[in-house]
Amino acid sequence: MKDLVNIQLHGQSRYYQADARDLVLQQGSNVIVEDDNGQAFAEVMDPPYKLPKAIYQEEPLQIIREANEEDLKHFEENSIQETDALTIAKERVANHGLEMNLVSAYLPFDNNKLLFYFTADGRIDFRELVRDLASIFHTRIELRQIGVRDEAGMIGGLGVCGRELCCASFLHDFQPVSIRMAKDQNLSMNPSKISGSCGRLLCCLNYEQEAYVNAAERLPARNSKIRYKGEVGTVESVNLLKETLQVRFEREDEAERIELKVSEVRVLHDPSRKKCDQNEGCTACPSQNKQQQKSGQD
Repeated sequence: MKDLVNIQLHGQSRYYQADARDLVLQQGSNVIVEDDNGQAFAEVMDPPYKLPKAIYQEEPLQIIREANEEDLKHFEENSIQETDALTIAKERVANHGLEMNLVSAYLPFDNNKLLFYFTADGRIDFRELVRDLASIFHTRIELRQIGVRDEAGMIGGLGVCGRELCCASFLHDFQPVSIRMAKDQNLSMNPSKISGSCGRLLCCLNYEQEAYVNAAERLPARNSKIRYKGEVGTVESVNLLKETLQVRFEREDEAERIELKVSEVRVLHDPSRKKCDQNEGCTACPSQNKQQQKSGQD
């Protein structure tokens, strides 16, 4: 067991786990941690908690010390420098005529370099820009190209569900999302309803995809023929989550539609699988028709 705290690094939206060691930390405390870019200023988001090493999400960051007044002053100075650096860098990008969008500037707490994050449609030759910025800021310059999903994660915000963006809270990497997933889940093909803040397909389409695929394999498809209490009906729609069917029965001079559970009906013919219940003598399946024709000739 180890004492951990959830922290939010300066310039990042999502939380990271950090080793609390023997420090007395509270929610809202500021700490200096070691990360991939050197030293970073961070805020403690939750009180310390114990967690077995076997279930760590990832190797926790190491806290160097709790921030003091001098550290807070240095952080404020760095924040002002980042704002000024981003303004100047955007001007230099325009002067060089580069088709890139600067998202943010980041100055590590130990001031060992100056990072600029940007988005672009393709590869950008920014070597002249780097030399230009190095001559202005007199430090090592790094430009890192990120995707629109990374940009949304850095900026943060709320999703269409009303919760904090997944990319800004817990997603560590981005899995491929396809329009096929939206179709499998019977979602509207309206781009505004299946796209996230970044303009790409919602990452959460991945979360339930397996459940929808498994349900689709077990449930009859649209236009399937079913029997319910001696009547034959046609499946007009399928609710994969509720595992119910909207069935149309031709009764007297009008059609009646009823919602039924899959467990209540018997599938006679499923066109998506080209199979039918042989015991019911289905005539809708081509393979069944051939068998019946052959037996008739004999």
